[in-house]
Formats: sequence, C-alpha cells, structure tokens
Amino acid sequence: MENELQNIVSVLVERFDVEPKEFRGQTSLIVSPEKIFEVCQSLRDEHGFTWLEVLTAVDYWPQQEPRFHVIYFLYSIDKSMRMGLRVPLPSVSPTLPTLVELFANANWRERELWDMFGIHFDGHPDLRRILMPHDWQGHPLRKDYPLGYEEVQFTFNAEEIDRDKPYAKE
Repeated sequence: MENELQNIVSVLVERFDVEPKEFRGQTSLIVSPEKIFEVCQSLRDEHGFTWLEVLTAVDYWPQQEPRFHVIYFLYSIDKSMRMGLRVPLPSVSPTLPTLVELFANANWRERELWDMFGIHFDGHPDLRRILMPHDWQGHPLRKDYPLGYEEVQFTFNAEEIDRDKPYAKE
C-alpha cells in the first residue's frame, strides 16, 4: 500500500508539478489554486479516491502571503488510502474553483468555508451562508475577526456585570 501511494504521488508530481510533503508518515501535496480541480479529478477518476473526506481551512494571520491554506483529504475506499492536499491562498480575494461537480458533499463544505473564512469558490451553485445568519457581517473564523464578547455572570461578579450592562433607556 505504501508503494502504491508513493507511485500515485510520483505521477501527480510529474504531471501537475505539485510539491509532496510528509509529516508523521502521512503524505500531502501542496497544490496551486489553478490546478486543484485537475488534481482532484485525476485522483478520483484515475486513482480511485472517490470520497471527499475533509475540507477545511487554516488562517495564518498576520502572515499575508499565503494567509490561508485550504485542506482537502480524499479517501479511496477500495485501497483504504488517504491523500491530503493543501492549497495556499493569498489574503486578498482568496478564491478556488468549486469541486461540487466532482464530489457532491463539497457543496455544503465549500459554503461553510465561505461563511466562516471568506474563501470564495468560483462556479459554486449556491454560495450563501450556511452557519451564520444571512445578514451577518464578516467571517468569524478569520483570526483578525473582532472578539465582541460578554463576560459570563457568576455570583461573585453579578453586581459588577449588571451595573455595566447596556440596558435600554426608558
């Protein structure tokens, strides 16, 4: 199985000029945004990775270039193998092509990344908020998102919090 995975990685490196990385025995590929659709299509159609197992993102703010990494994990049920893909994206207008045409479950996962991180997916059939209210401003999982919180009220600080709460004026 390890040899087969290495063969697949070798084919993808040669064909798509991706950069392989290994960490704790798990292989992942650094893929450019322009090539992610073709790489995923090749993994699905030619190598049997038919399941989009994970689609998430990481925000490396205050680093600006690349600020985000979108992370895909594809799984081959027949071969019992997993392939990780990482796509670095810039701070300004982070955009990727949609994978809905290849994996049906990419629909909601891409909506979640758009909602939480502000990563746009070109060609997505219904890119709208999925977790936050439709009129919400901003993207809450960005590290530069403001933390407007209210302190939790306990018995020891109840009077102080009640005193400082903004109540409606009568």
